[in-house]
Amino acid sequence: MTDLLNEIIKKGGTTAHTRPFPPGRLREEMRLYKGQTSWVLVEDDAGDVLGFQNIMPNQRLPSDAADIATFVKLGQTGLGIGSRLFEFTKDEARKLGYAWINATIRADNESGLIYYQSRGFETYNQIPGNKLADGTIIDRICKRYDLSV
Repeated sequence: MTDLLNEIIKKGGTTAHTRPFPPGRLREEMRLYKGQTSWVLVEDDAGDVLGFQNIMPNQRLPSDAADIATFVKLGQTGLGIGSRLFEFTKDEARKLGYAWINATIRADNESGLIYYQSRGFETYNQIPGNKLADGTIIDRICKRYDLSV
């Protein structure tokens, strides 16, 4: 999963992450918020990770909301991986007691905006002038998915 994520970070332009993740960091993140987070992945027949998605609480959100992050292997987008991930993630979010899911997407990430819109997320906020770790200034769009649907 770290290799997949780092390839996306290296390419740039679709994630707020601008620095590679060191080995073990995702494992550490998985241990955070025990009982409040879910990680879902899709693998091919050889066991190679094609994509993953996670939800977790965020102190900037109400306690009944979870943040979502989605990563699909470069060259594998548009093949239904994200759709498969979200079907499981929705169920996991409901089991964890969340009422809604927040997706915060870079305003220049057209594929990410389209992905979340196609899942039923609705725009509810825009954060102008967000500074990334590498100094890039970019607007971010907040989208919400109501789990009662």
